[in-house]
Amino acid sequence: MKKRVVITGMGAITPFGTGKDKLWQSLVEGKSGIGPITRFDAENLPVTFAGEVKDFVPSDFINRKEIRRMDRFAQYAVAAARMAVEDASLDLEKEDRDRVGVIFGSANGGMETFQEQTKVLLEKGPNRISPFFVPMMIANMAAGLISINLGIRGVNFTVVNACASGTNSIGEAFRALQRGDADVVITGGSEASVTPLTVAGFAAMKALSTRNDDPAKASRPFENNRDGFVLGEGAGVLVLETLEHAEARGARIYAEISGYGCTADAYHMTAPSPEGETVTRAISLALEDAGLKPEDVDYINAHGTSTPLNDRQETLAIKKVFGDHAYKLAISSTKSMIGHLLGASGAVEAIATALSLYTGVIPPTINYEEPDPECDLDYVPNEARQQPIEVAMSNSFGFGGHNATIVLRKF
Repeated sequence: MKKRVVITGMGAITPFGTGKDKLWQSLVEGKSGIGPITRFDAENLPVTFAGEVKDFVPSDFINRKEIRRMDRFAQYAVAAARMAVEDASLDLEKEDRDRVGVIFGSANGGMETFQEQTKVLLEKGPNRISPFFVPMMIANMAAGLISINLGIRGVNFTVVNACASGTNSIGEAFRALQRGDADVVITGGSEASVTPLTVAGFAAMKALSTRNDDPAKASRPFENNRDGFVLGEGAGVLVLETLEHAEARGARIYAEISGYGCTADAYHMTAPSPEGETVTRAISLALEDAGLKPEDVDYINAHGTSTPLNDRQETLAIKKVFGDHAYKLAISSTKSMIGHLLGASGAVEAIATALSLYTGVIPPTINYEEPDPECDLDYVPNEARQQPIEVAMSNSFGFGGHNATIVLRKF
């Protein structure tokens, strides 16, 4: 028998600030966390705005000496993990630390460190490279540092799957708990990619919105005038437990994870498969895994990047899976408010999906002004909606053709 898996704690660092409560309140209010870049001079870049994390104080969570040896993406990860463990009221002193694991995702890892140290190499020579360059840069260090900081020794690995990394990490944590490999898994994703190199790289691909004159309205998923995604940053961390373990310690349960599906497009490095067949299959596999029918689903937290191709293909895939029920679904993209957090996006969106189930409130898709004839579903435009939700899902798709879907149920 597969074990049941539940969410008992959540922590978030996003363009809205530090903590899941700031995230959720701002999402429900339909605020935008997008604005001009302040961390560096972006004047010469084609895109001058992003979803920056602005109020994060790493010393609130991490020893000052350690901070200097950690890229921002790892700082976000450790801080969000600490918040999630606290939110779960999980006393690690009482746990078997060999049965607590970390499965974590990041698309780019220490991009800021990579850029800084490349500059040092070119300007000052190889002898000035930091001895911490490699451990600060590598993407697995978020998972490693979470385990080091919390003293947990169970299953531990990193998923690097572009923008599907966070959702794949949660799905793999779900599988590990189902199999009995652990009692608790800390999972999610982290990204700190608001750097000149990353912005310039995505801009060169023509992937980013160029609404420099109105950043708050730049991310407009499923809307007819969308022109690209908005780069964001942050971290989302969830504490997953077997239901048996959670109930034994009297934990609060936000939601149950009941299904996971993942596929590959086998089509193109960056463009989604034009007919959405493999996204359709990922969603169908997740539903099958959960033992549910399409008509059981009430809400989808969409990948919804605000790029012309992605939103069209995701809409097409939803129609293929759900048929007539697609027009009865509530669908929204929280990327409209915080931008695209790359490897952290699926984790933050899973938190939003769990809180929708827990509170009965669906966050909106903001900046929805002119419908796209090819995106003709209910995208919960501009204002949050109170609605009972029993089953929800969250989609994530990544460069390379990676597709991941998780299904959550009200507990």
